[in-house]
Amino acid sequence: MDVFVADWLNLILRWAHMVVGIGWIGTSFYFIALDLGLRKEKGAPAGVYGTQWQVHGGGFYHVEKFTVAPPQLPEHLVWFRWEAYLTWATGFGLLIVQYYWNARAYLIDPAVLDIAPPVAIAISIATLLAGWLIYDLICRSPVGQRPVLLSAVVFVLIVAASWGLTHVFSGRGAFIHVGSLVGTIMAVNVFMVIIPNQKKAVAQLIAGQDPDPKYGAIGKQRSVHNNYLTLPVLLMMVSNHYPMLYSHPYSWLVVALIIVIGGLVRHLINRHDAGEDFNVYSWAAPAAAIALASAITVTAPQPATSSIQVADAEVLDIVKHHCTVCHARRPKHPGFAEAPKDMRFETIADLRQYGRLVRVQAVQSNAMPLGNETRMTAEEREKLGAWLAGQGR
Repeated sequence: MDVFVADWLNLILRWAHMVVGIGWIGTSFYFIALDLGLRKEKGAPAGVYGTQWQVHGGGFYHVEKFTVAPPQLPEHLVWFRWEAYLTWATGFGLLIVQYYWNARAYLIDPAVLDIAPPVAIAISIATLLAGWLIYDLICRSPVGQRPVLLSAVVFVLIVAASWGLTHVFSGRGAFIHVGSLVGTIMAVNVFMVIIPNQKKAVAQLIAGQDPDPKYGAIGKQRSVHNNYLTLPVLLMMVSNHYPMLYSHPYSWLVVALIIVIGGLVRHLINRHDAGEDFNVYSWAAPAAAIALASAITVTAPQPATSSIQVADAEVLDIVKHHCTVCHARRPKHPGFAEAPKDMRFETIADLRQYGRLVRVQAVQSNAMPLGNETRMTAEEREKLGAWLAGQGR
């Protein structure tokens, strides 16, 4: 595909993904907060579980939630579903444009597993499908009736998937696939469980029957799962900008810590929205801080210990072999029409100018070269780091 066309397609999909994602996340957060903040009111109509008065945008709103469903189907019923569907669709489109069409650069790392692009793509799709099926089976099993145990098992499932993916894809590819897996679980929850169960309740209302409360309870369970997974998946989806998260052997542990941090922060917000005494749930704040400190510790770069001397000519040879295929005035890599981020490494002056970024991307991590297509060795990274250290960068 033409690089110019690919870049525009990537940008349009990314923009659309953000727009619909904001809509989905916004409604999810709003309805969980609404549900937690409901209050019993005297004189409320029969069947009303709780109500809430709200003020926003210069107006007052009075919202009611029925225990199961209203006695009759309203004439106008607003459904919240397309935000979730389009978020997944645009996200999968980005996965195709960014990772499938450039599999050797973004998805495959020969040092991890040297596989052909079609094989990598097949594993990617199979992972998303298998992840949802296993998650759904767990939720429908007896484990699904015990919320704490269910949360623990789903947590182990995601971390296990993360560990496995780090042995198949590049660090960047593995991390984005964990986010894609969680996002798929969330979107399919809406498509396969939440909306179908709501439709069953509507059908029962139309038939003049009392809706079965189990459908609402199952939908609520999946909705809460989505709510607690939102913050972790958001960070995973932007992880490609931060190689410190994935360019080391313990990226699966970082995933575990991100899930813990995001879940605890979401718990703090949810309990606040429910109006609970802060002393009851305040433990979540220091727990999240400890998990964050642990993540920072795990991702901290190791101090440079090499004392070798590297000449300018030698470091230029390393860079020209591994970097300038992309970072040049006229890139030779088929995926780039111009140097990424307009950074060129063709001279010693270029290296000195961008030395700090080079160290982060190619010495302190193995994020570059992309997919390690040029097979840059640990010895070469050490030499590059030693030269940069000698330049005071």
